[in-house]
Amino acid sequence: MSEERVKLTTYFGERDRVDGRPLADELLAICERHRVSEAIVFRGAEGFGRLHHVHTDRLLSLSEDLPVVATALARREHVDALLADVLSAQRRGLVSLERGRLLAPGTTAIGIGDGSGDLGGDGDARKLTVHVGRGERVGGRPAFVAVCELLRERGVSGASVLLGVDGLHDGRRARARLLSRNGGVPISIFAVGERELITPVVPSLTTMLRRPLVTLERVRICKRDGELLQRPHELAGSDARGLALWQKLTVYSSHDATHDGRSLHLELVRRLRAGDAAGATCLNGVWGFHGAHAPHGERLLQVRRHVPVLTVAIDSPENARRSFELIDELTAEHGLVTSEVVPAVRAVGAGGAIGPLQLADPHEP
Repeated sequence: MSEERVKLTTYFGERDRVDGRPLADELLAICERHRVSEAIVFRGAEGFGRLHHVHTDRLLSLSEDLPVVATALARREHVDALLADVLSAQRRGLVSLERGRLLAPGTTAIGIGDGSGDLGGDGDARKLTVHVGRGERVGGRPAFVAVCELLRERGVSGASVLLGVDGLHDGRRARARLLSRNGGVPISIFAVGERELITPVVPSLTTMLRRPLVTLERVRICKRDGELLQRPHELAGSDARGLALWQKLTVYSSHDATHDGRSLHLELVRRLRAGDAAGATCLNGVWGFHGAHAPHGERLLQVRRHVPVLTVAIDSPENARRSFELIDELTAEHGLVTSEVVPAVRAVGAGGAIGPLQLADPHEP
C-alpha cells in the first residue's frame, strides 16, 4: 500500500531565531502542534542563499551560522494547515513543497504508484528515502548499514546516509545531545536508481525494519561518473494555471572528490554562487556506497574523509539550465547528478518574498 504525501522542506541559517528561540526548534514545535509525526533536521556544511551570504563549517568565525535543512512529511491537508505558522516563523531562507509516496509495511512492488500520476507511466528513475533511528539495528548491525548492504546486493548504484540532529519519528521528539547514545535521533538513507531496480527492493525494506518510514519520489538521473545520460527536465516557467515551476539539481559526490585539485563540493558552491544561482546547500553524509565499492563511512584517524556529500540547488527552470552547464563541467569525472521538479517554492529575504506555496502541475513542452 502506498499513500500520497507532501514533503515540506525549509532551508535557513543556524543563527535564525524566533523570539530568541532557534528556528529549528520552532519548526519542530509547529509540526508537533499540527500532529505531523515525521520530521528531520540536518545541519549543513556549506552553502549560500538568496542574499548570497556564505555559510560554512571551514571557518571558525562563520561556523556558528551553518546552513540548516528541515523536512516534514505529511498528508496534504496537514501541510496546508501548518504552512501559515511555518511562513510566519521563517523570515528568511527558502521553503519548498514536493510530492511523493509513503510506502507502508507490506507494500508490494505491484502496488507502488497506483493512483499517482507523479510516480507511474514515465521514463524517470526513482529516489528512495528510508528513515530509521540512529540506534535501530537489524541482525545485530546498525539499520542504516543493513539497508545499504541490501540496496547494494540488489544492484542499486549508490546510497548516501545523512545523520539528523533533531526530529520527530512516530510523533516522538528525538534530539541529539552530548553524552547520550541518541538512539532515537533519525537518520535518512537516500538511494537513486532506475525504477526497475528500486521498486523490487521496497517490500524487503518495509519488512526488515521495525518501524519503517519509506518514501518514493520521481527523479531524473542526468549524469553518472562523468557520463551524460539525460538532460535535466525541460520545464516551462509555469503550469497551465500560471503557478510557477521550480527545479532541483542534486550532486551526489564524495568528500574527497576533487576538480582541478579543489574539493568538488566546495567548487560547486563557489561556481554556482559566482553564476548567480539562487542558492545551494551541501550536506555531509556519514556512510554510503557507490558502484562496486564497498560501503564506507567516517573512521577515526582518517587523513581523508571518504564520506558522501550532497549538494542541492533549487532555482527557476531558466536559472537551473545555466546552473547545469556549470555542474556538467565540474562533474566531468565524479558524481551522480539528478534533476527533480519542485512544484512550489517560496524564497524570503530582505527584499521580500518570492513565490506562492501552491502546488503546480509539472509539465514539459
